[in-house]
Amino acid sequence: MNFSVLMSVYFKEKPEYLRESIESMLRQTLRPTEILIVFDGKLTDELYQLLNEYKKAEPDLFKYVELEQNMGLGKALEIGIKECTYDLIARMDSDDVCHPQRFEKQINFMENNPDVQVLGSWIGEFEEDVEKIESIRKVPASYEEILKYAKTRCPLNHMTVVYWRDAVLKAGSYQTLMWNEDYYLWGRMLNSHIKIMNLPEILVFARAGADMFNRRGGLKYFKNEMELQKEFLKMNFIDRQTFIKNVITRGAVRVLPNSFRGFVYKRLLRR
Repeated sequence: MNFSVLMSVYFKEKPEYLRESIESMLRQTLRPTEILIVFDGKLTDELYQLLNEYKKAEPDLFKYVELEQNMGLGKALEIGIKECTYDLIARMDSDDVCHPQRFEKQINFMENNPDVQVLGSWIGEFEEDVEKIESIRKVPASYEEILKYAKTRCPLNHMTVVYWRDAVLKAGSYQTLMWNEDYYLWGRMLNSHIKIMNLPEILVFARAGADMFNRRGGLKYFKNEMELQKEFLKMNFIDRQTFIKNVITRGAVRVLPNSFRGFVYKRLLRR
């Protein structure tokens, strides 16, 4: 089955991380038919050189969409999803690493389960060495478990998902809600009774550490978290009691000092 990989890059990416990410896709037991990369604004010379190298080596595999200015992940993916050649799309982040059998397992599952529109998996989080997993973010597997879980926590690891383009577009595609574009999308899809599942195994290795925890905190993140909860309440995805609970519990994590927030993520929200 033909499928596209959708990735976005911007000028702050580290070339060595991007190379590791791309190489992990090229080493798959089932290689992608297309790797579409959105350039979210102007990149550094090092990034252009790296991406040109891959395009020159495999021009039929790599497809690039260049945006004039940085528009953020949500907008980049909204544009990119329409530019993908194939209807079945796998997401990938520019600094993460795929398990060698990731695409084989997920694409085969989607092929054999046509009622499933989105499929994710667990992630193994590491800091420097992909062989040294620091923590695992497990998410529920069945649609029923995901629907319940999603009321209080994001039910999918975004960099692991494979989905059908039509299902995403039907739910309104990615919309601007900084740092929560994916969770907002899953909520709308679940609210429309679109079937979502996860494979209960690690298929992507994700970079974690202090930088990640920094990105998930602060007043701006807190405000965006509140906007997400308001949207969920407005569309009746959650009730008022759950809204209040989420504001207190999820909001509190956003305003904790970074070291404490890291402890919460690693010790209380991971395994």
